Amino acid sequence: MSGLTNRQLAGVAGAGSAALLLAALTFQHFGYAPCELCILQRWPHLAAAVLGLGIWAFGWKRGLAVLGLLAALTAVAFAIFHTGVELKLWQGPSHCSGGISGMTTMSANDLMAQLQAAPVVRCDEAAWSLFGISMAGWNAICSAVLSGIWAGSVFRRA
Repeated sequence: MSGLTNRQLAGVAGAGSAALLLAALTFQHFGYAPCELCILQRWPHLAAAVLGLGIWAFGWKRGLAVLGLLAALTAVAFAIFHTGVELKLWQGPSHCSGGISGMTTMSANDLMAQLQAAPVVRCDEAAWSLFGISMAGWNAICSAVLSGIWAGSVFRRA
């Protein structure tokens, strides 16, 4: 990657975050419902993808690249936290469960039926893993690589 310009590095890093988002949505499409921490991990990738696209389209600006690096580092932190929750190293949110809309307007029977049908997605159980590494673990690894690419864009001489 040393032959790439700072602008190209930022574009590659942003595209990497977009690819991770697409992968998460693909898993979700195939039945792997995300927990609260999974959703939380998506936001920094969205920010990094938008920043990378903006830099790619409009030109490299160090300030935007720094924001991209911070977004990627935030993704690493969220993914490490989630991985630690899955490994029972620390406590996660106690309220990881599916949401119910329209609670104020439904009858008690309808509310009870919807509560029973709502998927409960636990943050402390890995829904999928590859080589013993959960999706959150893979996100931590990939996000760390993307952070390195963002850092190359930020700290390399233009």
